[in-house]
Amino acid sequence: MRFLSLTLALAMPLTAHADMVVSTRTIRAKEIISSADLDVKATDVAGAIANPQDLIGQEARVALYPGRPIRDGDVGPPAIVDRNDLVVLVFDRRPLSITAECRALGRGAVGDRIRVMNLSSRTTVTGHIRPDGQIEVN
Repeated sequence: MRFLSLTLALAMPLTAHADMVVSTRTIRAKEIISSADLDVKATDVAGAIANPQDLIGQEARVALYPGRPIRDGDVGPPAIVDRNDLVVLVFDRRPLSITAECRALGRGAVGDRIRVMNLSSRTTVTGHIRPDGQIEVN
């Protein structure tokens, strides 16, 4: 009888529960997430973020609803350039350095690629956002 119960115990699947971060309120896209917006649930969902510290200070890319898991693609670093912002376009290849005033045609965070339009020539180019908010063209 002991052998039968041991065999049945080994044959039963073991389920492990992990922590999952959920929002406590509806967080709209482009909102910055704070610690008061988050709660931890003891449930296992594939791809869900488990550590609330990874989300604090991040920007919601999509609407986050209460009680639903938050995944990596749902959040990102806060945008520092918004659409229609006036930004400085920089081309820097020593000994040549060119700057121009441009209008951002998209929004993004540091390191993102966005399109900008040169205000004097009306030419559209793509560049990377620098930490200081300037757009660097290669």
